Amino acid sequence: MIEKLGEKLTYIYLKYMPNAFVFAILLTLITGIGAYLWLEVTALDIIISWYDGFFDLLAFAMQIVLIVITGYSIALSPVIKKGIDSLSRHINSPSQVYFIVVFIGLLFTLISFGWIVITCVLARELALRVKGVNYPFLTACVYFSANTWVSGFSSSIPLLLNTENNFLIQSGILDKVIPTSYTLGSTLNITMIFTLLILAPLAILILRPKNTRDKEISDLMISKETSNNLTIKEEAQSLKLPFRSYSDKMNNSYVLQMIIVIMGLSYIVYHFSSKGFDLNFNIMIFIFIITGLLLHKTPMRYVISMKRSSSNVSGILFQYPFYAGIMGIMLYTGLGEKLGQLMASQANIDSYPFYAYLTGGLVNFAIPSAGGEFAVVGPSIINAVKEIGIGLPAEQVTEIISRASLAVAYGESLSNLLQPFYLLLVLPIMAAGIKIQARDIMGYLVLPFIIFFIIQSLLVLYCPM
Repeated sequence: MIEKLGEKLTYIYLKYMPNAFVFAILLTLITGIGAYLWLEVTALDIIISWYDGFFDLLAFAMQIVLIVITGYSIALSPVIKKGIDSLSRHINSPSQVYFIVVFIGLLFTLISFGWIVITCVLARELALRVKGVNYPFLTACVYFSANTWVSGFSSSIPLLLNTENNFLIQSGILDKVIPTSYTLGSTLNITMIFTLLILAPLAILILRPKNTRDKEISDLMISKETSNNLTIKEEAQSLKLPFRSYSDKMNNSYVLQMIIVIMGLSYIVYHFSSKGFDLNFNIMIFIFIITGLLLHKTPMRYVISMKRSSSNVSGILFQYPFYAGIMGIMLYTGLGEKLGQLMASQANIDSYPFYAYLTGGLVNFAIPSAGGEFAVVGPSIINAVKEIGIGLPAEQVTEIISRASLAVAYGESLSNLLQPFYLLLVLPIMAAGIKIQARDIMGYLVLPFIIFFIIQSLLVLYCPM
């Protein structure tokens, strides 16, 4: 019964879900029409807000591109390939592949959301080595495994609340920072982590499709794009001139590259020794670059690895500005704030965590960035829960604000399973040379969404802080 329901949902997505870019266009129109009908704004106001937001995510888009290609470049190195070969010798069934990919992915994204690219590489390489793996379902497993990031070290909302002089303090909504002991270190968050680590891999095993006909990676390969007989080392060798030259010596110099590696490693040690376990996108990209340089050994080999790893990132480059435009409509017309106020006004002392959770999920469709979303709806939600907490001890009010903020984060993360924005981070690796689109993947995520929507709703309502 579960398998038939999964097949039905997958078929519905295949039939009705458009390309991710068309999805972004439709969201733009829906958000714009919503602002026009609900707010006292003109069509020109909406278009200006759309344009004002259009380029707000350029830096973020560049970070995502670099996370993808630098992470993939590491995976193309001989050392990583040998490691995956060694692991795959102990994995001999599709069920083991799904379980391992989800479990390891959950652990990776606890450290940093950018580490999803490592999960992508592991999943793709296992699919090439283990027969009978349903590749679209495996890609859905990778995407699903990113759900722990809001509970981990790179979670933007708890880190924002713990940042001195953040915008909530500057605007008088908060009078001091909220330490991460109230958010990331809370009983609620620890319980959420262990719930995902235990139940998510088991749920995937229960929901796994039995049918793999025409769904294995070998069935979906686009032969012209995937055929590459030369290793990176062999391609670098083939580019040498037929006679000795200084240019070839520099292009293939170990010494030049290792000098940069030593400089990079020196800064990485300095960064963590002086700033603690501060894992942001920039330091992750820097670590990936230095690691790639170390593993590929010469400049020419690293150039070739980057060329191969960057062949499929066009979706990120041109679609992120459209999502930023949607975010602009929500932010600059006041639509996001209005929605936050509406949801917050319905809440009471018992129900506020669920309404915060629901708000995080709904607004995520228009603002698919936890930090950006919280900048829009956070003030309304925090003001509402502060009113609910009038007369309570200060520490209890802080716990209420922390629970509401975590609920927004959990809702934002889980609702990614229903929209393909962050799938743009997965597909450059999982779909390189493979005939697969978002519509082939998203149907497999509906049942996991329903299961964990119920579980997370109960946790945000009833789990102690």
